[in-house]
Amino acid sequence: MKLIIAVVQDQDVQKANGALITAGFRSTRLASSGGFLRSGSTTMLVGVDDNQVDQAVGILKSVCQSRTKMVTPMTPMAGSVESFIPFPVEVIVGGANMFIVNVERFERA
Repeated sequence: MKLIIAVVQDQDVQKANGALITAGFRSTRLASSGGFLRSGSTTMLVGVDDNQVDQAVGILKSVCQSRTKMVTPMTPMAGSVESFIPFPVEVIVGGANMFIVNVERFERA
């Protein structure tokens, strides 16, 4: 058995969860944040059999597409005033960062 830990942007999480449910997967969602934009994200925990990993990862990849967004940083980059960028910057957002780990034991109570 494997555990897929997927960090998904909030904008994609409803579609990701719906697609996983349609395919017969269950997930647990945890609110999280971080990264360059400190934007909202959701960490999804998906337990799957070894032979289902590719299917679940494929679903997440198809639904959680990366895209570009224009943002204006409000704080200096790298902590110094010299690196402050006072104009909009195009950044890539979305997609899913996935970690797939072995599960030694699983029980449902």
